[in-house]
Amino acid sequence: MLEIAYIRQNTEEVVKRLAVKNFDAKPVVDEILALDEKRRSTQTKLDDILAQLNKSSKEIGDLYKAGKKQEADELKGNTTNWKQEITNLEGELKKAEQDVQDKLVLLPNLPNATVPKGKTPEENEVVFQHGDVPQLYADAVPHWELAKKYDLIDFEIGVKITGAGFPVYKGRGAKLQRALINFFLDKATEAGYMEIEPPILVNKDTGFGTGQLPDKEGQMYYVTLDDMYLIPTAEVPITNIYRDVILEEDGLPVKNCGYTPCFRREAGSYGKDVRGLNRLHQFDKVEIVQIQHPDKSYQTLEEMREYVAGLLKTLELPFRTLKLCGGDMSFASALTYDMEVYSAAQKRWLEVSSVSNFETFQSNRMKLRFKKGKDKPRLAHTLNGSALALPRIVAALLENNQSEKGIKIPAALIPYTGFEYIN
Repeated sequence: MLEIAYIRQNTEEVVKRLAVKNFDAKPVVDEILALDEKRRSTQTKLDDILAQLNKSSKEIGDLYKAGKKQEADELKGNTTNWKQEITNLEGELKKAEQDVQDKLVLLPNLPNATVPKGKTPEENEVVFQHGDVPQLYADAVPHWELAKKYDLIDFEIGVKITGAGFPVYKGRGAKLQRALINFFLDKATEAGYMEIEPPILVNKDTGFGTGQLPDKEGQMYYVTLDDMYLIPTAEVPITNIYRDVILEEDGLPVKNCGYTPCFRREAGSYGKDVRGLNRLHQFDKVEIVQIQHPDKSYQTLEEMREYVAGLLKTLELPFRTLKLCGGDMSFASALTYDMEVYSAAQKRWLEVSSVSNFETFQSNRMKLRFKKGKDKPRLAHTLNGSALALPRIVAALLENNQSEKGIKIPAALIPYTGFEYIN
C-alpha cells in the first residue's frame, strides 16, 4: 500500500509511474486526496476541541481550589457540549480514515524507474541467457508422455481424487520431488536463509498484508466455514511473521526460506499450454524471503536473482532472465525478474521463478518497521523469490535429459535421489 503522505507530495509522479503498469490512477488519486483532506480537517477540529476541553478542565480545577464553585460549575456545564462534539468527531474521523484506506488499497505499487513499458509478456526485456538449447534424439516426447512411460506421475488419478491440476506423483517421480525440495532447502540454508515451516492456511489479515487481498481473491482457494485461504506461495505466511513488528537495524537483513505446497485456482487457464505440469492448481515450491534496509534492497534483489540463477546452473538447465514490463508485473511489485527454463520437447520457455522487490508496499500494510537505537521507526523493504517452483523444473529435467537409455539425473541431484537414471 502506498503511503498517503507520498501521494500528497508527489501526486503527478504517482499518476505517471502507475501509467507504466497501464493503470489510470488519476480518478482514484483525486478521490484519495479529497477524502484525506476531509480526514485531516476532521482531525484538526477534534484536536482543537480536545485542547479547549483540556484547558477548561485545568481552569475548572483551579476555580474549585480557589473556592469559586459557581464559576467552576458554569464552566463545567459548557464542557458537556464539547464532549458530545468530540464523540461525533471521533466517529467522523474513524469513517474518514476507513474511506481513505478503502481507496488506498485500490492503487498498485509504483514500478521502479527501470521497469520497461509494455502491456503483454512479449514485451518483457531479456536481460540474461545461459546454456545451450538441448538437441534431443528423434523419438523424444514431452514430459507428460515420459511421466506415463516411466510411471512417474498419474494425472488421471489426480482428476479422479480431486480434479484437473492435482497430479499424483509415484515411485521415482515422488522421490524426484522430495529430492528437489531437500536440495533447494539445503542450498538456501547454506546461503544464510533460516528455514521456516509455516501454516498453509492464512487469515484475511495475512492475505491483506502481502497484497493478495483484495487483489487476488479470485485466484485463491477460500475455506468458507473458517474464513481462511489456502496459500498461493510461502511468501504470504513467512513475510507476515513480521507483521506489526519493529526490527533492529543491526538485525537486517532478515533471511527466511520455506517449503510449502501452494494452491492457485488459476481461473480461466485453458488450452495446450496447461498440459502436464505446465499449470497446476497444487504444486510444491521453496521460497526465499528477505526483509532489508531500503538503501540496500535493490542490491539484495540482484543477489537473489544471482542465487536463483546459480540453482538453475547447478541443475544444468538452460535458462533466461526477464525484467518484467509494467503490464506483466504483479499488483504489489516494484520490480520483478522472471526466470524461464527451456523445455526442449515442447520447444518453449517455462517460467520457474519470480524474484521481486516490493519496497515498502507490503511493509506499510503490515506495519513492518525497523529502527536504529532510539530513532523513529521506518518502513522496511520486503523481497521474495521462488527458489524454486518444482513443476516446470521437473518438466524441463525430464524432457531435456531424455535419451534412448532413459532420463539422466543431474549430478547435483544424485546424492538426493540415490539413482542416476530413470529407466
